[in-house]
Amino acid sequence: MIETLLRSPTFVTFLVASFILAITPGPGVVYIVTRTLAQGRRAGLASVGGIALGNLGNAAAASVGLAALLSMSATAFVAVKLAGAAYLVFLGIKALRAKPVAVVATPSGLRLPARLFRDGFLVALLNPKTALFFAALLPQFINPGASPLGQSVVLSCVFVSIAMCTDSVYVLTASALASAISQRSGSRPYGQYVTAASFIGLGIYAALAGPRASD
Repeated sequence: MIETLLRSPTFVTFLVASFILAITPGPGVVYIVTRTLAQGRRAGLASVGGIALGNLGNAAAASVGLAALLSMSATAFVAVKLAGAAYLVFLGIKALRAKPVAVVATPSGLRLPARLFRDGFLVALLNPKTALFFAALLPQFINPGASPLGQSVVLSCVFVSIAMCTDSVYVLTASALASAISQRSGSRPYGQYVTAASFIGLGIYAALAGPRASD
């Protein structure tokens, strides 16, 4: 099953989409950069690990729920795909209308990496939008002829791994350019346009491709 999934043409699309969505700024990136600017590279990397684990927890929850629903009928599969497509377009429109988010430094001071890891984990795990995001994204790349749960878990791990790598790049960049980033923290985040285009593009792709989008 895994080998078939990795060889699927849509898996390449999933990798590209995951990279674009992971590298574009969002609440998680703002949180990580804030930690890095306030407390240094070590704090930022600890936060990256916590957020990755929290996202994986949300992805696992979404995968179990999707597997139970998609195993019911082909109609349920199509319904979830279309609902997910609509939600992705909604996220894109919301990103276009969002106001710029400035990075605000928190009080500096020494904190244990374990504490920062825990904070990042809770921030990601307790964000219900993360589970909704996975529930909307994953069905677009699942082959209804194979195990939905297995495919969801694999795709979730791949996405979280990619996001962890891109988040680490943000930490290293913020650490190296701390003073410049602090001075420009109020500038308009043009990355939101990339985020919006990615969400809307995925939604349109899913809606037009129909039930064979993950074949």
